Amino acid sequence: MKKITAFDAADYLDDDVVIAEYLNAALEDENPDVFLQAVADVAKARGMTRLARDTGLGRESLYKALAPGAKPRYDTVLKLLRALGVELTASPRRAT
Repeated sequence: MKKITAFDAADYLDDDVVIAEYLNAALEDENPDVFLQAVADVAKARGMTRLARDTGLGRESLYKALAPGAKPRYDTVLKLLRALGVELTASPRRAT
């Protein structure tokens, strides 16, 4: 009998390039919850305790900010991304 385990993206987010690609793919979705879930996956991969220390936010606050349906403040998202070693940039949209 085969054992089935739940997929956890955090298990595969062990490289800065992979993390950046993952977050970029999430940004392509119009649903902001997709991006927040991706940030939560990266946070889990890096360690919530470490992230709490690096952002100055409590672990409970981090879990609340990254919970499904949460609407974290812009400055909170920036703190998270900086602590994760990620930066967002803007570029002109390509013609479709």
